[in-house]
Parts: sequence; structure tokens; C-alpha cells
Amino acid sequence: MIDDRKLEVLRAIVTDYVSSQEPVGSKALVERHDLGVSPATVRNDMAVLEEEGYITQPHTSAGRIPTDKGYRLFVDRLGTVKPLSLAEKRAIQTFLSGALDLDDVLKRTVRLLAQATQQVAIVQYPTLSHSTVRHVELVSLSRTRVLLILISSTGRIEQRSLELPEYDEETLSSLRTKLNATVMGRTTAQAVQQLTSLMAELPQPEDGIGAVCIAGLLEMLSGDTSTRFVVGGVPNLTRFGDEFETTVRPVLEALEEQVVLLKLLGEATTADVVTVRIGQENPYKELQSTSVVATGYGSQDDTWATLGIVGPTRMDYPSTMASVRAVARYVGRFLSEG
Repeated sequence: MIDDRKLEVLRAIVTDYVSSQEPVGSKALVERHDLGVSPATVRNDMAVLEEEGYITQPHTSAGRIPTDKGYRLFVDRLGTVKPLSLAEKRAIQTFLSGALDLDDVLKRTVRLLAQATQQVAIVQYPTLSHSTVRHVELVSLSRTRVLLILISSTGRIEQRSLELPEYDEETLSSLRTKLNATVMGRTTAQAVQQLTSLMAELPQPEDGIGAVCIAGLLEMLSGDTSTRFVVGGVPNLTRFGDEFETTVRPVLEALEEQVVLLKLLGEATTADVVTVRIGQENPYKELQSTSVVATGYGSQDDTWATLGIVGPTRMDYPSTMASVRAVARYVGRFLSEG
């Protein structure tokens, strides 16, 4: 069991190594940190930490660097995630406030998270089952073609062009009203059920064009976007080329696989709870020189999807965890209110 003094030494080593990118020696620790003990005591504490596997010496006569086990203890003993400053919170809100739709929100979120952490940012699309239908629109393109538009509560907008039997504007207007009365404010499952019932109740001449439009809506509502991701900040990894066992290429290739991204963020299923997976804890060999910091986002009572960052194990964990949590909160709030 590591006592409080040795934990303070470990914290100082992690902090200095993340900042300087150089192995940390006992002399530097005594000079930079008010540890309240002699250099000899610090050396003894470092020897114990090394023996316990929390730090290691990369080269003879060099200082020490944290191991995955050391980073894990450091993260586990952080206590609470520090809050962002008022200026940082305002910057996040301003950055997201100009978004036009769900795609734009997620693209902005990825850019924001990558810039804030200087790591690779990943955002998962929210599942349809966690949204409601906000509006259905039918836009006439010709006497036999209409543009069907579906808008969800998360800001997701889907549209498709449909070929219809010949119709007039009065019939189209009546169908538009019926569709919105049927699905507006309902969850995906509820909307599917109501649309199926509506199909049998439509009078002529709505039944012909109604059948085509309802079939189009059902297809839109049944499409699952939860396996889609937005990834940004990939060039950030190239700054850490010397952090990886061989080259950064295997890491980049792994991040291109959707199944890998799902697995990486899979444990972060709760909003406001930040999950950190360090080095060897990652299930993919190519990513065992990286750490993943992730959390869920959504409404106050429901988590829709996950977001997070991937970077080298040598990262500023307190700052990164704070950024990930804050961005997730704002995205969830923005989509809930939008």
C-alpha cells in the first residue's frame, strides 16, 4: 500500500514528466515541489515506487517515468474532476451555439475537443431510440415527386426524394398535417407504431401517396446511426511519434475501424462519469501505448451516446478529463434544448 507521502512523490513525477517529456530525477523533484522531506527521503520513496512498479527507469543513469500502473494510481486518486474556468465554459458554449444541425454539432464538438486536449477526439452519433420526432415536411418538387424531410429532437435531419402517383397541393397539405399529428413528439418506437396504424386509415386520394411517404418515414426511422462516429484531431498524434513502440501508423489504422471505436468508448455508458483506460488496459494491442478518456452525453435522465479522446499515456489527465466531461455536458444540453 502506497502511503500519502509516496503518492505525493508519484504525483510530482507524473506532473513533471507530462510537462517536460523528460525522465524525472530526485533533485528536480526537491527543487520544483514542496515535498517537505530531504532529497535522500525522496530517493528512498522513488526506490519503493519503482520496486512496486509505479515508475521505471528508461535508461541507466536517467530519471524515472511513470508506468501504466503509476498513471492508473494517479488517476484513481485524483478525487473529483476539476471544473473548467468560466472563460473555458463560455468558449465551449459559443463554439457550439452556431451549429445548424446534428452533423454540424458533432463536427464542431470533435474540433473543439481535439483543440482543447491536443489529442484525437471521437464522438459517437446518438441512437434514434433516444430521440423524438420534431417535424415532418413534404416539399413538392414536381407533380409526381416530393422531398420528404424528417427532423428529430437531437437536430438530426434526414431527407429523401420520393416518386409518387400524381397529386395536387391540397392532398399533399392534408397528408403533411396528418403525418405531423401522428408522429410529432413521439419516440422512434411510438412513431413507427402510429404510422403503421395510419397507413390503413388514409382516405383516397391520400392513400396512394401516403403509402409511399409512410414507407419512406419508416425506413428513415429504422436506420440506426449509433455505429457512426466523427473523428478529429488525428494530426495531433504525429506530435507524439516517440511515445509509441514502433510508429504511430498502427494506432492510426486501428482508429479507422468502427468496431474498435465502439469497443474503446463502450465502457463510457453514463453521462457525467468519466472513464479512463490506460495503456495495457486497452483491448487492442495497437492501442496499448495510448490512453482513452471518455464519457456519455445526452439528456439529464438518459445517455444517448459517447464521446472521448485517444492520446499517448503521457497526457495531462486532470485537464483532459475536465475537458471531456465539460464538452459532453454542453453537447447533451445543446441537443436537448435545440
